Amino acid sequence: MAEHDIGLIGLAVMGQNLVLNMANHGFSVGVYNRTTATTDEFIASLPNESADKVHAGTVDRVKGYHTVEEFVSSLKSPRRVMIMVKAGKPVDAVIDQLKPLLAPGDIIIDGGNSDFRDTNRRHEELKAAGLRFIGTGVSGGEEGALKGPSIMPGGHHEAWPFVKDVFQAISAKVGPNNDIPCCDWVGDAGAGHYVKMVHNGIEYGDMQLICEAYFILKHALGLSNDELYDVFKTWNEGELESYLIEITRDIFTVKKDAKTGKYLVDEILDTAQQKGTGKWMSQHALDLGVPTTLITEAVYARCLSAQKDARVRASKVLTGPADAKFTGDRKQFIEDVRQALYASKLCSYAQGYVQLDAAAAEFGWKLNNGNIALLWRGGCIIRSRFLGDIKAAFDKNPSLENLLLDDFFADAVKKAQPGWRRTVATAVELGLPIPVFSAAPSYYDGYRNARLPANLLQAQRDYFGAHTYERLDTERGKMFHTDWIRERNLR
Repeated sequence: MAEHDIGLIGLAVMGQNLVLNMANHGFSVGVYNRTTATTDEFIASLPNESADKVHAGTVDRVKGYHTVEEFVSSLKSPRRVMIMVKAGKPVDAVIDQLKPLLAPGDIIIDGGNSDFRDTNRRHEELKAAGLRFIGTGVSGGEEGALKGPSIMPGGHHEAWPFVKDVFQAISAKVGPNNDIPCCDWVGDAGAGHYVKMVHNGIEYGDMQLICEAYFILKHALGLSNDELYDVFKTWNEGELESYLIEITRDIFTVKKDAKTGKYLVDEILDTAQQKGTGKWMSQHALDLGVPTTLITEAVYARCLSAQKDARVRASKVLTGPADAKFTGDRKQFIEDVRQALYASKLCSYAQGYVQLDAAAAEFGWKLNNGNIALLWRGGCIIRSRFLGDIKAAFDKNPSLENLLLDDFFADAVKKAQPGWRRTVATAVELGLPIPVFSAAPSYYDGYRNARLPANLLQAQRDYFGAHTYERLDTERGKMFHTDWIRERNLR
């Protein structure tokens, strides 16, 4: 007998927490995992009313199944099945299991970190089979999944009314009355997973910028972890207020153990890992021909960090400024670094939205950039005060070409420029690696200049390969070629 509002397949931590979140909001959930022991252990672990009043009744709203057939037959029509398994072939394998068991109009939801191209493909394949598919970005980690994530659904629009109640109920909430859900329909086909990919790419940029700010303050000024805590605490009380600044502040308070008294952050090996979404964003930026330079440099920074052994060997051979320290006004320099972080974040988000616009044009998606900023204001990793300003910018001008052209952001960058440039120049003089900090003003200066040296580049291409060029004094699209060798010989 059909009894559950929704079903979920894949009971890793994210899946389990989403189930608990749904049940806590009054939804009945059927669950299935390929390993039946995992299903049984999860059901056995469910809190009951006497043990946990916050989750009162949860145990009565969740039921586990040992076969896909039993699981599917337990769902109310139209069946809503959410998949939380590893991206790639595992998602296709689960879909293949479900397809023969579902009826036309039933809904499959992929809530993992899938490549948007896979989502585009699955959307078309399932549409042809009479099924409705939603590729859903979910951000916020394990805690967000339980307490309220940012949810970015896209795909078959006719499916949205059937999942809206669940998704908006379990999502994070923002606004003066804490009643605006960080979940709304994003767009067709793979749009939801694309927006999640851009979110993750911006996350890469934000994290690397914060790490570079930390590195500058630690090595240029010699700040202790206690002093770094105070700096990030102050920053989190202003325009940089965000989840990532907040957790960075807290990291500087955690000691390894009482015996050594060492801070844990200083004992962690300096090699960063990655799951691939930042790389996907950079790769597709190249496909689209948009300059998403900050996120790309953040990806490369992780790649360079992973070459730990090579860096250790190089450190014994290569030289730079020896034990260089900043000798000026320390208080002003800390403010300069703050300004550099803020201005660089502005450039990062500007690039992210330019890429979203380019992807929307490429795939025919109708994205609402202001609403996307709202989706990110709560629950997700990049949540911040800053996103309210982005939403306001797009509410004022929905067709805004670049965030840097909005009056608020243009003025913010103008105010930040002196400190921003001093920070980058000082870091370079001291030999401190700042790939993302330096990429930010390079992008800004390139974007604000009406003329770049690409005229010489096109001349070079025409010289060696007859690739032609356009002229300033003729209409766009009219191409010219010069016999450069002949012209040289005529001199």
